[in-house]
Amino acid sequence: MSTPHSDKAKAFLKNQKYAQWHDATFWSVRTKRDNMALGLEEWEQLREKASEIKKHTISHLDEYLEKFASNAEKNGCVVHWAKDADEFNSIVLDILREHNVKKMVKSKSMLTEECEMNPFLEKNGIEVVETDLGERIIQLKGQKPSHIVMPAIHLNHDDVGELFEEKLGTEPGNHDPTYLTYMARLSLRNEFLTAQAGMTGANFGIAETGDIVVCTNEGNADMSTSCPKLHIAAIGLEKVIPNYDCLAVFQRMLCRAGTGQPTTTYTSHFRKARPTAQKMHIILVDNGRSEWVANPEHWETLKCIRCGSCMNTCPVYRRSGGYSYSYFIPGPVGINLGMLRNVKLHSGNVSACTLCLSCQTVCPVKIDLGDQVYKWRQQLDEFGTANSDKKRMCLGMKMLFGSSGLYNTAMKFAPMANWVPSFLMESGLNPWADGHKMMKFPRNSFQELWRKGKVK
Repeated sequence: MSTPHSDKAKAFLKNQKYAQWHDATFWSVRTKRDNMALGLEEWEQLREKASEIKKHTISHLDEYLEKFASNAEKNGCVVHWAKDADEFNSIVLDILREHNVKKMVKSKSMLTEECEMNPFLEKNGIEVVETDLGERIIQLKGQKPSHIVMPAIHLNHDDVGELFEEKLGTEPGNHDPTYLTYMARLSLRNEFLTAQAGMTGANFGIAETGDIVVCTNEGNADMSTSCPKLHIAAIGLEKVIPNYDCLAVFQRMLCRAGTGQPTTTYTSHFRKARPTAQKMHIILVDNGRSEWVANPEHWETLKCIRCGSCMNTCPVYRRSGGYSYSYFIPGPVGINLGMLRNVKLHSGNVSACTLCLSCQTVCPVKIDLGDQVYKWRQQLDEFGTANSDKKRMCLGMKMLFGSSGLYNTAMKFAPMANWVPSFLMESGLNPWADGHKMMKFPRNSFQELWRKGKVK
C-alpha cells in the first residue's frame, strides 16, 4: 500500500501561504465554470445528453472501435492496437526506429503519462520534448503533472524563472511571465523544426469519419503535426464517440467545465497524413479499459473526458495538492482510476474525500465519482488495506451507539475530558486529534437540554 494521502498532505500544508493560494486559484476556476454553465440555459440538458452518449458508446464499444479503425484505415492511416502499456511503448518505439527518428516533439497526453512512455523512449535513445508549456516546465524540472489540465500550477513565476535560468539560459533575475513565455517559445520553435516525429494525444476519436480531435490553447498540437513528417496519435479506447453531432455536445462542455472558457483556442482535426508527410499512425490503447467496462460498480469512470473540473471543485484536492495522491491523476477521478488500476497501491487515496459530492455535481458527463469512492471504502477491509486505527474507532462507535445505556453514560461523563491535559488529549493515543483542535464538551448534552425543555 502506498503512503496515505493524509501523510503527504501534511507536507503540502506546511507552507500555509502557498496552500491558501492553491485553494483560491482552483476555486476561481470553479467560479468561472459556474459562470459559463449559468450562461447556457441548456447546460443540464447538455450534461444529460453527454452522459447518455458516453453510456451508449461504452456499452457498444466494440462496434464503434471497429468502425473508427476501419474508417481511419480508409483515410490512409495505419491503425495499431495495444493491449497494455508495454505493448503501446513497444509499438511507438518500433515506428520511430522504422523512420530513423532521434527526436520526437509531443503534445500533452495523459495516456502517455499513464504508460510512462517518455522514460521508456529515452532509455532507448529517443529524445522526447514536451511542447505544452506546462508539461515542458515540469519535464525540465523532472516532475509529474499536479493537475491534468494545468500540470505546472504548483509552480509560480519565480520557480519557473529560476528553472529557465538553469535549463534555457534566460536572463538572471528576469522572472516576468511574458518574457519567460517568449523564451519558452524560442526554445520550442527550434525543437519543432529539428524533430523527425510528432505525437499527439486525442480528446476524441470520431467513429463515423475515422479522425481524431485534439483541443489545445497553445497550438502546440498543430506545430507537432505540421513541422515533423511523421505523426503518431495515441488514444485510449474510451475516447471514441459515434459522430460529429456527439462531438458538438462535448465541444460545448469540455472547456467550459475545465477552465471556464467558452472553447479552447484550437480544436484540431486530424484525419490523414499531409501530402508531403509520411504515414499517420493511430494507436488504440486498452491498458485495462476492457476490464473496467465489465465492472458493474465502476464502469462509469470511463465516461471521463479529462476536463479536470472535479479537481477544481474538490475541497480536499484544493487544500492538499496533486502530489498528495499516489496515482498520476489526482483528485476524485484519480482516486477511482487508481483503484481500478491497483487497489493495493492506491488505497491510500480513498480517504481523501469528504463525500460532499461536489465532484459529481459539476462533472459534465455526470460520473458518480463520490458514490464510487464510497463503494471503494466499503471494500478496503476486503482488500486488506483498511486503516487499523479507523477500524478500532468504528468498532468503538458501534458499541457506543448500539447501547442507549452506554451512550447516555458517556454523554453524562463526557465533560470530564475537558480536564485532561492537552498534551495527553492531542497525543498519538487520539488519532482524531491529529490535525484537529479538540472540542470542549458542554456541561449538558443536547439530549438533556431537550428533556428539560430548554431547547425548542
